[in-house]
Amino acid sequence: MSKFDLTTPRGRLRTTADHLWNDHAYLRLAFSNAHWISDELVRTNQPWPFQLKAWKDRGIKTIINLRGGFETSFRAMEVDACERLDLELVDFVIASRDVPTAEKVLGARDLFETVRYPALMHCKSGADRAGIMAVFYKHFRQGQSIREAIGQLSPRYLHVKAGLTGVLDYIFERYLAEGEPAGQSFVEWVQSPAYDPVAIKADFKAAWWGTTLNEKLLRRE
Repeated sequence: MSKFDLTTPRGRLRTTADHLWNDHAYLRLAFSNAHWISDELVRTNQPWPFQLKAWKDRGIKTIINLRGGFETSFRAMEVDACERLDLELVDFVIASRDVPTAEKVLGARDLFETVRYPALMHCKSGADRAGIMAVFYKHFRQGQSIREAIGQLSPRYLHVKAGLTGVLDYIFERYLAEGEPAGQSFVEWVQSPAYDPVAIKADFKAAWWGTTLNEKLLRRE
């Protein structure tokens, strides 16, 4: 059984306190980093239950959790809220500092073709994991080129390219430098021997100041 039990007043208080402090949710009480990237999909940071209610009232049907965190306070609160609000909760875990496998990339493509819209997708800050998934959505669902779609990884959404999370940008930069000139689609490149997640991550170099900002000051997940 999860240590975050919402069936008692004491358990709910403990869960809320953990969410507020340990998940830095106090920063998200009045700031959602919300951006509609189409008329059917919005990207945000981790929503509070009261924010999920507001999104439900605006027509959202599905919540896509990109964080995982299955034994955490945020997860307990999100599951409880989605059940009460009759929102479908879909888990699609992706990392903010790793190169996704080809299977994960294709899984993202399939997700956007099968999920029930309108939908909301979130990570913790709405900047990095939401960013790479927004690139996949724009490319696979809306047909944008990678060169256009990569704009979803932007300071506008609080994404820090100079830090370790810049590896997400580097994936697409490598495709534009190698795959596109060879006439490969993004999927063809991802499924080719040239797409080696371990090697691509090893080739990426983050700037020291970006790492300090993201890892030490912002303490991004």
